[in-house]
Amino acid sequence: MGGKFELYTDKSGPFRFRLKAGNGENIGASEAYTTKAAAQKGIE
Repeated sequence: MGGKFELYTDKSGPFRFRLKAGNGENIGASEAYTTKAAAQKGIE
């Protein structure tokens, strides 16, 4: 099974995304984005 992106809001408020492996392990995380749309664009 391939990895997937998970979009979330961190504790201080900004949006971020992380790449998770098929086994659920975190592979990497993004910078902070001020809007959800900007974070989704970052995933693309």
